[in-house]
Amino acid sequence: MALRTLNIDLNNLKQEPFNRFDVKFYLVSDFFDTISKKYHLSVEPLSKLKESIISGSYIDTYTNKENGIPYLRVADIKPFSFDENEEDLAYVSKNVAEKIKIKENDILVARTQATIDKLGTASIADKSIAGWATSQHTTRITVDTKKLSPFYLAAYLNSKFFKAQAALASHGDTRVEMTHSQLGQVRVFIPEKKVLDPIIEKVSKVIKYNREALDLIEEAKKEFLSITKLKTKAVKEKFFSGDLKTLTEFDIWNPTCHLPFYIENEKKLKKSFKILPLGQVADIKKGSEAGSDNYEIYLNKKETDFAFIRTSDIINNEIDLFPDYFVSQKITSSLNQDLKAGDVLFTKDGKIGQTAMVTENDRALIASGVSRIRLKREFAKEHKFTPEYLFICLSVKETGFYPAIRRTVVGTTIPHLREERMKQISIPILSEEQIKSLTEKVKKAFKLKSERKKLINEVLREIDSEYEKFNR
Repeated sequence: MALRTLNIDLNNLKQEPFNRFDVKFYLVSDFFDTISKKYHLSVEPLSKLKESIISGSYIDTYTNKENGIPYLRVADIKPFSFDENEEDLAYVSKNVAEKIKIKENDILVARTQATIDKLGTASIADKSIAGWATSQHTTRITVDTKKLSPFYLAAYLNSKFFKAQAALASHGDTRVEMTHSQLGQVRVFIPEKKVLDPIIEKVSKVIKYNREALDLIEEAKKEFLSITKLKTKAVKEKFFSGDLKTLTEFDIWNPTCHLPFYIENEKKLKKSFKILPLGQVADIKKGSEAGSDNYEIYLNKKETDFAFIRTSDIINNEIDLFPDYFVSQKITSSLNQDLKAGDVLFTKDGKIGQTAMVTENDRALIASGVSRIRLKREFAKEHKFTPEYLFICLSVKETGFYPAIRRTVVGTTIPHLREERMKQISIPILSEEQIKSLTEKVKKAFKLKSERKKLINEVLREIDSEYEKFNR
């Protein structure tokens, strides 16, 4: 790395409102001053582009989905869109203050993170998200649309331009924090109209396709449940009994594995349909560990690097394009995972039972806590099974998540679903017509997801290329 010298006038140090005396802070300022003065391009502080910058509130009383609204926390903020997985969301009273509820086209960013590297991710709310509550560790930005499109700002706040400005954040004892004042200082590079307008249009489609894809998957889940007629609500029983034979045969000695709701649903599925074990219809292969020495963050990643996908990086039934870490093509090739479009992913460690399907626009290496499930050709031919059908079977709680949880054991601290147990999950043999209907919905959903990822890549490549050009 080349050594760079930067001269700062003492008066500038004295005039800095936050009394900053760290080198990175002034390097960032100098970088944007150069863009503005040397290249005569538009650079504005966020404080001049926002209508408001507001934090959420701390709420310590949670409720359930039926009686509340989702409570957006830092972990729910993903690039462009929120993590809407029901198991990940917390719910609070619908009667929380209106000022902490997000509105359509508001942008949410994290105020605090464990490290600077993890700052620099933004989600934008669509109509379905409007009205959700926001936590105290998040900041909601309402853009002055007369000055800038929120779609462009959402893209910018996921780009290298914003991640490079994480140096603006203050360092506490254990976490970094970006205050409202510091966020207002963030410099926003605004390209010329011929570059700006296509970015806005693409981000608009990104948000639209995300919602359409999620709705299609939900439709497919409801259709599957309508066909199987499985129970969808567990009765909370204070106690229950089981027989020694069942306990011995199942060979996991903890109460969760023998909850009547879990057992009855599995029995009903086997009674109503011919079933095949997952291990018979698919090849299952666990992921690999790349080694932390090989991790690279987004700001420093190369075009050829692969996203390193851990269990927390599977969101909304897809691979997160921009996880915490990336690994080189060389490391990925050496591990020979051979991920292909249509492969189903299923988490087996820690966060159990999350599903995704690999698309044409994914470049990823999966960690050891994630299993790759690939449909065997003979079962595709004989029973008209498809990867999409396999995906929906494993994505419906009653046939994927609950059977997985029933077969999960806890190590010292982390839950584990062993491969031999995963192979026991039942896949029902539905009619060709039913499988076709479910497949069409899921296929359409993932076509939208793939196109969405393509657009995100194009948008960030466009913005990041400007960053790289000025940062040479």
